[in-house]
Amino acid sequence: MQATVRLARSSNSAAPMTFTAVNPATGKAVASYEETSPAAVRQAVEQAHEASLQWRRRDIAERAKSMRTAGRLLRERSNRYGRLMAEEMGKPIKQGVAEAQKCADGCDFFAENAASFLAPEIIDTGAAKSFVTFQPLGVILAIMPWNFPFWQVFRFAAPALMAGNAGVMKHSSNVPGCALAIEEVFREAGFPEHLFRTLLIGSGSVDDLIANPLVRAVTLTGSGPAGRAVARKAGEMLKKTVLELGGSDAYLVLDDADVSFAAKASAEGRLVNSGQSCIAAKRFIVVDSLHSSFEDAFVEEMRAAKMGDPLSEDTTVGPLARHDLREALHRQVETSLAKGARCLLGGKIPDGPGAFYPPTVLTDVRPGMPAYDEEMFGPVAAIIPVGDEKTAIDVANDSAFGLGGGIFTRDIDRGERLAVEAVEAGSVFVNRTVQSHPKLPFGGVKESGYGRELSHYGIKEFVNIKTVVVSESGGSPTVGGRQAASAKTE
Repeated sequence: MQATVRLARSSNSAAPMTFTAVNPATGKAVASYEETSPAAVRQAVEQAHEASLQWRRRDIAERAKSMRTAGRLLRERSNRYGRLMAEEMGKPIKQGVAEAQKCADGCDFFAENAASFLAPEIIDTGAAKSFVTFQPLGVILAIMPWNFPFWQVFRFAAPALMAGNAGVMKHSSNVPGCALAIEEVFREAGFPEHLFRTLLIGSGSVDDLIANPLVRAVTLTGSGPAGRAVARKAGEMLKKTVLELGGSDAYLVLDDADVSFAAKASAEGRLVNSGQSCIAAKRFIVVDSLHSSFEDAFVEEMRAAKMGDPLSEDTTVGPLARHDLREALHRQVETSLAKGARCLLGGKIPDGPGAFYPPTVLTDVRPGMPAYDEEMFGPVAAIIPVGDEKTAIDVANDSAFGLGGGIFTRDIDRGERLAVEAVEAGSVFVNRTVQSHPKLPFGGVKESGYGRELSHYGIKEFVNIKTVVVSESGGSPTVGGRQAASAKTE
């Protein structure tokens, strides 16, 4: 997943740059926005820091009240925000409306549960009192992608703000309207005015932001190269990071799977957000005994998807977010075909305006092909035939990525065992498509990143997990009956 900066310099070289959102279905400009100046960026960070000092002192019930209001605003405006997503990055409008509503659910979840998630943990050490407390870090920098322009922000922001932090966000340059709308939600929901700020800046400004001493941690959802760059700079500055990077999710269709069900669920998993999702199903590893029947059923499911105007209620596949992304995807398809893959459906760039790419199915995919080795960020499915369960697991794990995965089998005990013990991924779903949910931790392993978002794990990523031990004055200087450590040991 990549977020490419789209900036235009005014004819006056001293003038600020602008961000222009372009409708990928038509190629026409939606709106332009002026870049946030370096001085305004510094001021925004300072203001966010000052707001965080006020916010962290508020009772968590007061924070929850504002967060619930944010959820209410998201629901009330879900149609408006769904249309905005469709216009700026091509998301089918029904999916955009659902995304805004999911953000509202996330706000409600953390408003309801943050107090219990962050409650002090009492530890018996023999002292008068020992406990662990969870205190906010301060200003968190969020670097966000375009593909879920609301949800991927709120899944960070809802827990981080409920924990008492502030946020400054560099969003993708092709969704500036979405970025500003999110800041508006928090401001109008009653959060301190500068607690969450959107910064319209390019990637070249990120290093300076990470280096700002008032920025205490960084979260990024994006590509592997972007993750490495952020981790490198944050490591230099000794700042915490959470990285959610790409994925090439493997779905295993085992020899006892319900083929019709597996094909339908697999097509839905491949086509979510027009295939532009880190946790979209991408590699379909099918045992030989079901290979032919799965191919037939899967191709028909993919063929039935309606590609068209993202503002139409019956569209299931919209355009890709940008033309350059379509060109990159098509090169991956053509290279895979040149190396021996077969195309069962799609694979051709359609005539007409817009960055559309049809649902595409490749089969006989092998190592050395982009469809096997790389993330395919669009509606292209790779079918990989295998002989047995062991080989299916080996192929699933033969990937640089480890974000999500799925298993189809009628034997749910078998599926659970393989999900727990065999598939290398942050999430594995049995007989379901992989999805994120506020109650469940979300993140990956290997080149899919590290750290977790959502659930009680996510809210504790950006807090100081502080140990506090209290003893009576004049009592024993030891804890738990042991001699206190010397100054040279830890």
